Amino acid sequence: MTRRDLLFHSYLGLGGLALADLLAADTSAPVNPMDPRPQHHPAKAKSCIFLFMEGGVSQMDTYEYKPALLKYAGQQMPKAERTTGELATFSAAPNRVIPPYWEFRQHGQSGRWMSSLLPNLATHADDLAFIHGLKVDNNNHGPAVYHTLTGNIIPGGASVGAWLTYGLGSANKDLPGFIVMGDRRGATIGGAGVWGSGYLPAAYQGTLFRNGSAPIVDLGRRTNVSEAKQRAELDLLNLVNRQHAAERSNTGELEARIASYELAFRMQTQAPELVDLTKETEATRKLYGLDDEVTEPFGKQCLLARRAVERGVRVVKLLHGAGGDRWDDHGAIQDRLPVHCQEIDKPIAGLLADLKSRGLLDSTLVVWVSEMGRTPFDNNLTTDKPGRDHNQYGLVSWMAGGGVKAGATFGETDDFSVRAANEEIPLRDFHATLLWLMGLDQSRLTYLHAGRYKKLTDIGGRVIWEIIS
Repeated sequence: MTRRDLLFHSYLGLGGLALADLLAADTSAPVNPMDPRPQHHPAKAKSCIFLFMEGGVSQMDTYEYKPALLKYAGQQMPKAERTTGELATFSAAPNRVIPPYWEFRQHGQSGRWMSSLLPNLATHADDLAFIHGLKVDNNNHGPAVYHTLTGNIIPGGASVGAWLTYGLGSANKDLPGFIVMGDRRGATIGGAGVWGSGYLPAAYQGTLFRNGSAPIVDLGRRTNVSEAKQRAELDLLNLVNRQHAAERSNTGELEARIASYELAFRMQTQAPELVDLTKETEATRKLYGLDDEVTEPFGKQCLLARRAVERGVRVVKLLHGAGGDRWDDHGAIQDRLPVHCQEIDKPIAGLLADLKSRGLLDSTLVVWVSEMGRTPFDNNLTTDKPGRDHNQYGLVSWMAGGGVKAGATFGETDDFSVRAANEEIPLRDFHATLLWLMGLDQSRLTYLHAGRYKKLTDIGGRVIWEIIS
C-alpha cells in the first residue's frame, strides 16, 4: 500500500469510531457522518426542498410568454442559430410553429408572465426568482436527468441531495438527512442513481419514501419483540460488523450499513409521527389539495416535505412524472399538459404558503426544475394533436425561500424560446447557485475519488448573484 493509499483509507476507515458514537451516545468525541457541520459562509437556507418535474416541461406554455409563437403559428420556424445536434437538425427540417393554447397574464408587483395553467402558483409570483435559458449537456432524457440531478450526464455521480448532506450533515439524527418521494406511477429515469451517493460515502444516499399508506416499509417493530430485545439484537449485529470492519480497510459501505441499522431503530419512534397526517387541520389539507383526487398524491408529498424540514431534515426531493405520465409531451400537448399542471399547481402553491405562514420559508430553499425545455415547433405536419420535442438549450427553473431575491429574473430566451438570447447559461451555474444559497462554496465542497477532487459543478460554475438577496 502506498503512502497516499494508507492516508486515504485511514481517512475513510472510521467504522470503529462511528460505531462508538452509535453504541455509546455519551462518547466524548462522537463521529457520525450525518452530524451537523458548519456552512462555509453565512446563509439563510438550512434545508432544501427540490421539486423535479421529469420529462421536460414546456417553458413557452408555462413561464415564458412569446408573442412570436402566435405571429408565426403554423409556419416554418427560422433555423435555430447557435445550436447543434438534434435541435439544429429538427429546426432546419420541415416543421410548424405551435403557439401556446393557454392565455398568459402578468402577476404581482414583479409583473411575472405566467400561463393560465398555473393559477395558484401565479399568486406567488413575487416569491419566485427565475432563471431562463439554462443549457444541459444532452438532448435525451436519461443523460439530461442525470445531469440535472447529479451534475454529470454519465451515471455514477453523486446526487445534489448527497452533496448537500455530505457538506452540511443533518439537524435530526433520528430521521434521514436526505428523503426522496417518488411518483406513485412508477420509477424515475435513472432509478436510485439520481438520489444515490455515487462516489461519496454511502451514508449520504437518499432514503426513498414510498407512496400509499405506508411510506416506510417495515417501520413497526416485530410482533412480540420488545425494544430491549431489539436493542440487544442490534448490539450483537454491530459487534459482528465491528469485528468484520477491523480486519479491512475502506469500509465505507459497511459503515453506512451500521449507521442505517441504527437510524432505522431510532426511526421506529420518530418516523411514525412524521408520516401521520391525521393531525393536520382540514384547512391545511385543503391548502395542499388533499381533498381532490387529482392533486392529492403530489399534495401529500409536498405536505410531508414541509413536515420533514420542520423536523430538521436537510434535503427532501420530490419527483413528479413517470412512465407515460411524464412531462414528455411530443403529442397532444393541449390534452396532456393541463393534467400535469393541475396535479402540481395547487400543492406547490400550498407548500409555499404554508412555509411562509410558519416562518419556514426564510430557512428553506425551494427549487423547481425539469431536465430540459421543449421546442416551439413540431415536425409532424399532419397531426391535429401536435406536441413539442426536446430542447436542451431552453430549460427554465425557479427558486424561492432562503436567501433568494424574491421576484428576480436572470437570463432570457430568444423570441422563439429556443435558447438563451445572450450568453449561454450552463447548468453548473444553477448548481453553483444552489450550493451558495445553502451556505456551501463549490470550490471547497470536494471529494477525492480516483485521484481527482470531484465537485458537483465539475469544472466550476458561476454563482448567479442576480437572484440572491
